[in-house]
Amino acid sequence: MESLKPSKKIVIVGGGFGGIRAALDLAKRKLPNAKIVLISDKPYFEYSAALYRAATGRSLLEARIPLKEIFNDTGVEIIEDAVARINLKEKILVGGSDSRYSFDFLVLSLGNETAYFNIPGLQELSFGFKSVNEALRLKKHLHELFASCEKINAAEKICAARIIIIGAGASGAELAGELAVYRQKLAKNHRLDPSLIAINLIEAAPRILPLLPEDVSKRVEQRLRDLGVDIFLNKAVTKEDVEGIYLKDMEIKTKTVVWAAGLKPNYLYGETAGLEIDKKGRVLVNEYLQPKDYENVFVIGDAAATLYAGMAQTAIRDGKFAAKTMIRKLAGKPLSPYQPRAPFYAIPAGPGWAAVIIGRLRFYGKIGWWLRQLADFRFFLTILSPRKAILVFQSGKTLCESCAVCLPQKDQP
Repeated sequence: MESLKPSKKIVIVGGGFGGIRAALDLAKRKLPNAKIVLISDKPYFEYSAALYRAATGRSLLEARIPLKEIFNDTGVEIIEDAVARINLKEKILVGGSDSRYSFDFLVLSLGNETAYFNIPGLQELSFGFKSVNEALRLKKHLHELFASCEKINAAEKICAARIIIIGAGASGAELAGELAVYRQKLAKNHRLDPSLIAINLIEAAPRILPLLPEDVSKRVEQRLRDLGVDIFLNKAVTKEDVEGIYLKDMEIKTKTVVWAAGLKPNYLYGETAGLEIDKKGRVLVNEYLQPKDYENVFVIGDAAATLYAGMAQTAIRDGKFAAKTMIRKLAGKPLSPYQPRAPFYAIPAGPGWAAVIIGRLRFYGKIGWWLRQLADFRFFLTILSPRKAILVFQSGKTLCESCAVCLPQKDQP
Protein backbone atom coordinates (compact mmCIF):
# COMPACT_ATOMS: atom_id res chain seq x y z
CA MET A 1 0.00 0.00 0.00
CA GLU A 2 1.22 3.48 -0.79
CA SER A 3 2.05 5.77 2.10
CA LEU A 4 -0.86 7.70 3.53
CA LYS A 5 -1.13 11.36 4.28
CA PRO A 6 -0.64 11.94 8.02
CA SER A 7 -3.31 12.34 10.66
CA LYS A 8 -6.40 11.24 8.79
CA LYS A 9 -9.36 11.00 11.14
CA ILE A 10 -12.17 8.62 10.18
CA VAL A 11 -15.31 9.14 12.24
CA ILE A 12 -18.19 6.65 12.17
CA VAL A 13 -21.48 7.77 13.69
CA GLY A 14 -23.73 4.92 14.80
CA GLY A 15 -22.95 1.62 16.52
CA GLY A 16 -25.35 -0.54 14.52
CA PHE A 17 -24.71 -3.24 11.93
CA GLY A 18 -23.18 -0.94 9.29
CA GLY A 19 -21.12 1.25 11.61
CA ILE A 20 -19.57 -1.71 13.42
CA ARG A 21 -18.72 -3.47 10.18
CA ALA A 22 -17.06 -0.36 8.72
CA ALA A 23 -14.99 0.21 11.88
CA LEU A 24 -13.87 -3.43 12.13
CA ASP A 25 -12.87 -3.62 8.47
CA LEU A 26 -10.90 -0.39 8.71
CA ALA A 27 -9.20 -1.49 11.92
CA LYS A 28 -8.27 -4.84 10.37
CA ARG A 29 -6.13 -3.05 7.77
CA LYS A 30 -4.15 -1.24 10.50
CA LEU A 31 -3.94 1.91 8.41
CA PRO A 32 -0.83 3.97 9.29
CA ASN A 33 -1.45 7.56 10.37
CA ALA A 34 -5.22 7.03 10.37
CA LYS A 35 -7.34 7.29 13.49
CA ILE A 36 -10.70 5.46 13.62
CA VAL A 37 -13.38 6.81 15.95
CA LEU A 38 -16.81 5.28 16.52
CA ILE A 39 -19.42 7.56 18.11
CA SER A 40 -22.52 5.87 19.51
CA ASP A 41 -25.24 7.06 21.85
CA LYS A 42 -25.13 3.66 23.59
CA PRO A 43 -22.17 1.71 25.00
CA TYR A 44 -23.45 -1.46 23.39
CA PHE A 45 -24.55 -2.89 20.06
CA GLU A 46 -28.19 -3.97 19.87
CA TYR A 47 -28.81 -7.15 17.92
CA SER A 48 -32.26 -6.24 16.65
CA ALA A 49 -32.91 -9.79 15.42
CA ALA A 50 -33.13 -10.86 19.08
CA LEU A 51 -35.55 -8.17 20.29
CA TYR A 52 -38.56 -10.46 20.28
CA ARG A 53 -36.67 -12.92 22.49
CA ALA A 54 -35.63 -10.17 24.93
CA ALA A 55 -39.32 -9.31 25.38
CA THR A 56 -40.12 -12.89 26.38
CA GLY A 57 -37.55 -13.52 29.07
CA ARG A 58 -34.45 -14.60 27.16
CA SER A 59 -30.94 -13.56 28.17
CA LEU A 60 -29.91 -10.04 27.20
CA LEU A 61 -26.36 -11.11 26.38
CA GLU A 62 -27.48 -11.96 22.85
CA ALA A 63 -29.46 -8.77 22.29
CA ARG A 64 -27.04 -6.27 23.84
CA ILE A 65 -23.29 -6.72 23.24
CA PRO A 66 -20.87 -4.16 24.77
CA LEU A 67 -18.92 -2.24 22.14
CA LYS A 68 -15.75 -2.68 24.18
CA GLU A 69 -16.08 -6.46 23.68
CA ILE A 70 -16.41 -6.03 19.93
CA PHE A 71 -13.51 -3.58 19.57
CA ASN A 72 -11.16 -4.97 22.17
CA ASP A 73 -7.52 -4.62 20.95
CA THR A 74 -8.57 -3.18 17.57
CA GLY A 75 -7.36 0.38 18.14
CA VAL A 76 -10.82 1.82 17.46
CA GLU A 77 -11.68 4.68 19.82
CA ILE A 78 -15.24 4.41 21.17
CA ILE A 79 -16.99 7.60 22.23
CA GLU A 80 -20.39 7.44 23.91
CA ASP A 81 -22.22 10.57 22.84
CA ALA A 82 -25.36 11.60 20.97
CA VAL A 83 -24.56 13.63 17.86
CA ALA A 84 -26.95 16.57 17.67
CA ARG A 85 -25.67 18.51 14.63
CA ILE A 86 -23.60 17.73 11.55
CA ASN A 87 -21.71 20.38 9.58
CA LEU A 88 -20.45 18.74 6.41
CA LYS A 89 -18.73 21.83 5.03
CA GLU A 90 -16.77 22.54 8.19
CA LYS A 91 -16.23 18.81 8.84
CA ILE A 92 -17.49 19.13 12.39
CA LEU A 93 -19.92 17.08 14.49
CA VAL A 94 -21.57 18.57 17.57
CA GLY A 95 -22.61 16.24 20.39
CA GLY A 96 -24.05 16.52 23.87
CA SER A 97 -22.90 19.40 26.08
CA ASP A 98 -21.66 21.08 22.89
CA SER A 99 -18.84 18.53 22.45
CA ARG A 100 -17.19 18.79 19.03
CA TYR A 101 -15.54 16.23 16.80
CA SER A 102 -13.63 16.95 13.60
CA PHE A 103 -13.26 14.46 10.77
CA ASP A 104 -11.48 13.90 7.47
CA PHE A 105 -13.78 11.03 6.49
CA LEU A 106 -17.27 10.56 7.87
CA VAL A 107 -19.52 7.49 7.83
CA LEU A 108 -23.15 8.14 8.79
CA SER A 109 -24.91 5.02 10.02
CA LEU A 110 -27.61 6.50 12.23
CA GLY A 111 -30.34 4.03 11.29
CA ASN A 112 -34.07 4.50 11.78
CA GLU A 113 -36.40 5.78 14.45
CA THR A 114 -40.05 5.02 15.17
CA ALA A 115 -42.70 6.77 13.05
CA TYR A 116 -46.20 7.19 14.49
CA PHE A 117 -47.78 8.86 11.44
CA ASN A 118 -49.50 11.47 13.64
CA ILE A 119 -52.06 8.93 14.89
CA PRO A 120 -53.62 10.44 18.05
CA GLY A 121 -52.51 8.86 21.32
CA LEU A 122 -50.24 6.27 19.74
CA GLN A 123 -46.85 7.67 20.71
CA GLU A 124 -47.96 8.41 24.28
CA LEU A 125 -49.79 5.16 25.04
CA SER A 126 -48.28 2.37 22.94
CA PHE A 127 -45.13 0.32 23.50
CA GLY A 128 -42.43 0.83 20.91
CA PHE A 129 -40.49 -2.17 19.70
CA LYS A 130 -37.21 -0.93 18.28
CA SER A 131 -34.74 -1.17 21.15
CA VAL A 132 -33.80 -3.54 23.96
CA ASN A 133 -35.04 -1.05 26.54
CA GLU A 134 -38.44 -0.97 24.83
CA ALA A 135 -38.55 -4.77 24.77
CA LEU A 136 -37.72 -4.92 28.49
CA ARG A 137 -40.33 -2.27 29.25
CA LEU A 138 -42.93 -4.39 27.45
CA LYS A 139 -41.93 -7.54 29.34
CA LYS A 140 -42.11 -5.78 32.72
CA HIS A 141 -45.51 -4.30 31.82
CA LEU A 142 -46.93 -7.70 30.88
CA HIS A 143 -45.86 -9.33 34.13
CA GLU A 144 -47.15 -6.46 36.25
CA LEU A 145 -50.42 -6.37 34.32
CA PHE A 146 -51.06 -10.09 34.62
CA ALA A 147 -50.10 -10.06 38.30
CA SER A 148 -52.88 -7.51 38.84
CA CYS A 149 -55.44 -9.79 37.17
CA GLU A 150 -55.95 -11.71 40.42
CA LYS A 151 -57.72 -8.67 41.87
CA ILE A 152 -60.12 -7.81 39.03
CA ASN A 153 -63.35 -9.30 37.73
CA ALA A 154 -63.74 -11.59 34.72
CA ALA A 155 -64.74 -8.85 32.27
CA GLU A 156 -61.76 -6.70 33.22
CA LYS A 157 -59.44 -9.69 32.91
CA ILE A 158 -60.43 -10.19 29.28
CA CYS A 159 -59.43 -6.61 28.51
CA ALA A 160 -56.23 -6.69 30.58
CA ALA A 161 -55.05 -10.00 29.13
CA ARG A 162 -55.39 -8.94 25.49
CA ILE A 163 -52.12 -8.01 23.74
CA ILE A 164 -52.41 -6.05 20.51
CA ILE A 165 -49.51 -5.85 18.07
CA ILE A 166 -49.92 -3.30 15.29
CA GLY A 167 -47.89 -4.03 12.19
CA ALA A 168 -47.46 -7.51 10.72
CA GLY A 169 -44.05 -6.98 9.16
CA ALA A 170 -41.12 -9.09 10.32
CA SER A 171 -40.90 -7.57 13.83
CA GLY A 172 -44.62 -7.83 14.49
CA ALA A 173 -44.92 -11.39 13.18
CA GLU A 174 -41.87 -12.55 15.15
CA LEU A 175 -43.17 -11.01 18.38
CA ALA A 176 -46.67 -12.42 17.89
CA GLY A 177 -45.33 -15.95 17.42
CA GLU A 178 -43.06 -15.75 20.44
CA LEU A 179 -45.75 -14.26 22.68
CA ALA A 180 -48.24 -16.92 21.60
CA VAL A 181 -45.97 -19.53 23.20
CA TYR A 182 -44.74 -17.32 26.06
CA ARG A 183 -48.29 -16.71 27.28
CA GLN A 184 -48.34 -20.24 28.71
CA LYS A 185 -45.50 -19.26 31.03
CA LEU A 186 -47.16 -15.94 31.81
CA ALA A 187 -50.40 -17.67 32.71
CA LYS A 188 -48.68 -20.23 34.94
CA ASN A 189 -46.57 -17.63 36.76
CA HIS A 190 -49.56 -15.42 37.46
CA ARG A 191 -52.25 -18.08 38.05
CA LEU A 192 -54.23 -17.01 35.03
CA ASP A 193 -56.30 -19.08 32.62
CA PRO A 194 -54.15 -19.23 29.43
CA SER A 195 -57.27 -19.04 27.27
CA LEU A 196 -57.84 -15.48 28.53
CA ILE A 197 -54.57 -14.21 27.04
CA ALA A 198 -55.33 -13.13 23.48
CA ILE A 199 -52.66 -12.13 20.95
CA ASN A 200 -54.10 -9.82 18.25
CA LEU A 201 -51.93 -8.99 15.22
CA ILE A 202 -53.27 -6.06 13.19
CA GLU A 203 -52.11 -5.16 9.68
CA ALA A 204 -53.33 -2.37 7.37
CA ALA A 205 -52.33 -4.33 4.24
CA PRO A 206 -54.33 -7.23 2.77
CA ARG A 207 -51.80 -9.77 4.13
CA ILE A 208 -49.08 -10.08 6.74
CA LEU A 209 -45.44 -9.62 5.68
CA PRO A 210 -46.60 -7.52 2.71
CA LEU A 211 -43.05 -6.94 1.44
CA LEU A 212 -42.33 -10.66 1.11
CA PRO A 213 -43.62 -13.08 -1.54
CA GLU A 214 -47.28 -14.03 -1.10
CA ASP A 215 -46.59 -17.76 -0.70
CA VAL A 216 -44.29 -17.06 2.25
CA SER A 217 -46.82 -14.66 3.76
CA LYS A 218 -49.53 -17.35 3.65
CA ARG A 219 -47.33 -19.99 5.29
CA VAL A 220 -46.32 -17.70 8.14
CA GLU A 221 -49.92 -16.56 8.61
CA GLN A 222 -51.09 -20.16 8.90
CA ARG A 223 -48.33 -20.88 11.40
CA LEU A 224 -49.35 -17.91 13.56
CA ARG A 225 -53.02 -18.91 13.43
CA ASP A 226 -52.05 -22.44 14.47
CA LEU A 227 -50.33 -20.91 17.51
CA GLY A 228 -53.54 -19.11 18.40
CA VAL A 229 -52.73 -15.62 17.13
CA ASP A 230 -55.79 -13.66 15.98
CA ILE A 231 -54.93 -11.81 12.77
CA PHE A 232 -56.84 -8.76 11.49
CA LEU A 233 -56.05 -7.62 7.95
CA ASN A 234 -57.01 -4.43 6.08
CA LYS A 235 -57.33 -2.67 9.44
CA ALA A 236 -55.77 0.78 9.75
CA VAL A 237 -55.38 2.34 13.21
CA THR A 238 -57.06 5.71 13.65
CA LYS A 239 -56.59 6.44 17.36
CA GLU A 240 -55.52 5.07 20.72
CA ASP A 241 -56.66 6.08 24.20
CA VAL A 242 -56.40 4.62 27.70
CA GLU A 243 -59.32 2.28 27.02
CA GLY A 244 -58.05 0.66 23.85
CA ILE A 245 -57.30 0.98 20.16
CA TYR A 246 -59.57 2.34 17.43
CA LEU A 247 -59.53 0.96 13.91
CA LYS A 248 -61.40 2.26 10.91
CA ASP A 249 -64.48 0.15 11.61
CA MET A 250 -64.00 -1.32 15.09
CA GLU A 251 -62.73 -0.73 18.60
CA ILE A 252 -60.74 -3.17 20.74
CA LYS A 253 -60.41 -2.80 24.50
CA THR A 254 -56.91 -3.46 25.78
CA LYS A 255 -54.20 -2.33 28.17
CA THR A 256 -51.33 -3.34 25.89
CA VAL A 257 -50.66 -2.00 22.41
CA VAL A 258 -47.29 -2.70 20.75
CA TRP A 259 -46.46 -0.45 17.80
CA ALA A 260 -44.36 -2.39 15.28
CA ALA A 261 -45.64 -0.70 12.13
CA GLY A 262 -43.59 2.37 11.32
CA LEU A 263 -39.98 3.44 10.87
CA LYS A 264 -38.36 6.53 9.39
CA PRO A 265 -34.72 7.61 8.91
CA ASN A 266 -33.08 9.35 11.85
CA TYR A 267 -34.14 13.01 12.07
CA LEU A 268 -30.53 14.24 11.76
CA TYR A 269 -30.40 13.36 8.07
CA GLY A 270 -33.21 15.77 7.28
CA GLU A 271 -31.66 18.52 9.40
CA THR A 272 -28.18 18.30 7.87
CA ALA A 273 -27.40 20.90 5.22
CA GLY A 274 -26.00 19.43 2.04
CA LEU A 275 -27.90 16.13 2.11
CA GLU A 276 -30.59 15.57 -0.52
CA ILE A 277 -33.55 13.65 0.86
CA ASP A 278 -36.06 11.53 -1.09
CA LYS A 279 -39.81 11.15 -0.35
CA LYS A 280 -39.12 8.43 2.19
CA GLY A 281 -36.68 10.62 4.11
CA ARG A 282 -33.65 8.70 2.89
CA VAL A 283 -30.42 10.29 1.65
CA LEU A 284 -29.73 10.29 -2.08
CA VAL A 285 -26.28 8.82 -2.69
CA ASN A 286 -24.10 8.12 -5.72
CA GLU A 287 -22.54 4.84 -6.83
CA TYR A 288 -20.04 5.09 -3.96
CA LEU A 289 -22.69 5.70 -1.23
CA GLN A 290 -21.64 9.35 -1.07
CA PRO A 291 -24.02 12.33 -0.96
CA LYS A 292 -23.67 14.84 -3.78
CA ASP A 293 -20.61 17.14 -3.47
CA TYR A 294 -19.15 15.28 -0.46
CA GLU A 295 -16.64 12.64 -1.50
CA ASN A 296 -15.35 12.29 2.07
CA VAL A 297 -18.80 11.35 3.45
CA PHE A 298 -20.59 7.99 3.25
CA VAL A 299 -24.22 7.30 4.14
CA ILE A 300 -24.84 3.63 4.81
CA GLY A 301 -27.59 1.35 6.09
CA ASP A 302 -31.27 2.10 6.52
CA ALA A 303 -31.14 5.78 5.55
CA ALA A 304 -29.27 5.40 2.24
CA ALA A 305 -31.61 5.52 -0.76
CA THR A 306 -30.42 2.21 -2.18
CA LEU A 307 -32.03 -1.04 -3.20
CA TYR A 308 -32.64 -3.34 -0.21
CA ALA A 309 -32.02 -0.58 2.34
CA GLY A 310 -33.62 -1.37 5.69
CA MET A 311 -32.14 -4.86 6.05
CA ALA A 312 -29.32 -5.70 8.48
CA GLN A 313 -27.50 -7.62 5.75
CA THR A 314 -27.61 -4.54 3.53
CA ALA A 315 -26.21 -2.34 6.32
CA ILE A 316 -23.35 -4.80 6.86
CA ARG A 317 -22.60 -4.87 3.15
CA ASP A 318 -22.69 -1.06 3.07
CA GLY A 319 -20.24 -0.88 5.97
CA LYS A 320 -17.82 -3.22 4.21
CA PHE A 321 -18.11 -1.19 1.01
CA ALA A 322 -17.53 2.16 2.74
CA ALA A 323 -14.43 0.81 4.51
CA LYS A 324 -13.03 -0.65 1.28
CA THR A 325 -13.67 2.59 -0.60
CA MET A 326 -11.91 4.72 2.03
CA ILE A 327 -8.93 2.39 2.06
CA ARG A 328 -8.62 2.66 -1.72
CA LYS A 329 -9.08 6.45 -1.67
CA LEU A 330 -6.36 6.84 0.93
CA ALA A 331 -4.05 4.68 -1.16
CA GLY A 332 -4.84 6.60 -4.35
CA LYS A 333 -6.32 3.54 -6.04
CA PRO A 334 -9.32 3.51 -8.42
CA LEU A 335 -12.75 2.93 -6.87
CA SER A 336 -15.31 0.27 -7.71
CA PRO A 337 -19.02 1.20 -7.67
CA TYR A 338 -21.46 -0.19 -5.13
CA GLN A 339 -23.41 -3.27 -6.20
CA PRO A 340 -26.59 -3.98 -4.19
CA ARG A 341 -27.24 -7.61 -3.36
CA ALA A 342 -30.58 -9.19 -2.49
CA PRO A 343 -30.59 -10.30 1.17
CA PHE A 344 -32.05 -13.56 2.40
CA TYR A 345 -35.02 -13.43 4.75
CA ALA A 346 -35.60 -15.47 7.89
CA ILE A 347 -38.85 -14.96 9.82
CA PRO A 348 -39.21 -16.96 13.07
CA ALA A 349 -42.80 -17.64 14.12
CA GLY A 350 -42.60 -19.19 17.55
CA PRO A 351 -39.71 -21.26 18.98
CA GLY A 352 -38.45 -23.96 16.63
CA TRP A 353 -40.13 -22.66 13.46
CA ALA A 354 -39.06 -20.15 10.83
CA ALA A 355 -39.67 -19.27 7.20
CA VAL A 356 -36.47 -18.67 5.21
CA ILE A 357 -36.13 -17.23 1.70
CA ILE A 358 -32.82 -17.63 -0.13
CA GLY A 359 -33.30 -16.52 -3.71
CA ARG A 360 -35.99 -18.79 -5.15
CA LEU A 361 -35.60 -21.36 -2.37
CA ARG A 362 -38.04 -21.65 0.53
CA PHE A 363 -37.47 -23.41 3.84
CA TYR A 364 -40.09 -23.78 6.55
CA GLY A 365 -40.38 -25.22 10.03
CA LYS A 366 -37.46 -26.76 11.86
CA ILE A 367 -35.11 -26.52 8.87
CA GLY A 368 -35.87 -22.80 8.58
CA TRP A 369 -35.31 -22.40 12.31
CA TRP A 370 -31.86 -23.99 12.17
CA LEU A 371 -30.91 -21.89 9.16
CA ARG A 372 -31.88 -18.80 11.15
CA GLN A 373 -29.82 -20.02 14.11
CA LEU A 374 -26.86 -20.62 11.81
CA ALA A 375 -27.17 -17.07 10.43
CA ASP A 376 -27.21 -15.66 13.98
CA PHE A 377 -24.12 -17.61 14.98
CA ARG A 378 -22.29 -16.72 11.78
CA PHE A 379 -22.92 -13.03 12.47
CA PHE A 380 -21.60 -13.26 16.04
CA LEU A 381 -18.43 -14.87 14.70
CA THR A 382 -17.82 -11.80 12.52
CA ILE A 383 -17.77 -9.39 15.46
CA LEU A 384 -16.51 -11.50 18.39
CA SER A 385 -13.88 -14.11 19.15
CA PRO A 386 -15.10 -17.72 18.69
CA ARG A 387 -15.30 -18.25 22.45
CA LYS A 388 -17.38 -15.11 23.03
CA ALA A 389 -19.52 -15.80 19.97
CA ILE A 390 -20.42 -19.23 21.35
CA LEU A 391 -21.23 -17.73 24.75
CA VAL A 392 -23.50 -15.07 23.24
CA PHE A 393 -25.19 -17.55 20.90
CA GLN A 394 -25.91 -20.05 23.67
CA SER A 395 -27.19 -17.34 26.00
CA GLY A 396 -29.98 -16.53 23.54
CA LYS A 397 -31.49 -19.93 24.24
CA THR A 398 -31.55 -19.37 28.00
CA LEU A 399 -34.46 -18.02 29.97
CA CYS A 400 -33.39 -15.19 32.23
CA GLU A 401 -36.44 -14.26 34.30
CA SER A 402 -34.44 -12.64 37.09
CA CYS A 403 -36.56 -9.74 38.37
CA ALA A 404 -39.02 -10.40 41.18
CA VAL A 405 -42.11 -9.68 39.12
CA CYS A 406 -40.98 -12.19 36.45
CA LEU A 407 -40.28 -15.10 38.81
CA PRO A 408 -42.85 -17.87 39.30
CA GLN A 409 -44.99 -17.29 42.38
CA LYS A 410 -43.32 -20.11 44.33
CA ASP A 411 -39.84 -18.57 43.74
CA GLN A 412 -40.65 -15.06 44.86
CA PRO A 413 -39.33 -13.98 48.26
